[in-house]
Amino acid sequence: MQKSKPKTRARPTTKTYQLRLYVAGQTPKSLAAFANLKKICEEHMPGQYEIEVIDLLTKPQLASGDQILAIPTLVRKLPQPIKKIIGDLSNTERVLVGLDLREQKQS
Repeated sequence: MQKSKPKTRARPTTKTYQLRLYVAGQTPKSLAAFANLKKICEEHMPGQYEIEVIDLLTKPQLASGDQILAIPTLVRKLPQPIKKIIGDLSNTERVLVGLDLREQKQS
């Protein structure tokens, strides 16, 4: 008689998105980028994201770690691979494709 192995529980398949938004102060473009990002996250991945806002006016040394060349820039740290999206994130479709939440449409 064979002993059956105990069943292991499957890990939940929900992804957690770790996002960093690099800005330079409270400019209209920076505020718009944050508002747009928050709206996209709430609509398309509620409860599955963490947003870290990094103000390069107060911490300029942090720009080199993610090789930030323009602001605002969104960096998706997790899930891998790292992705970057530059701009105010007003083009929802482009942001969703950039975060791998939607397939890119073929023209």
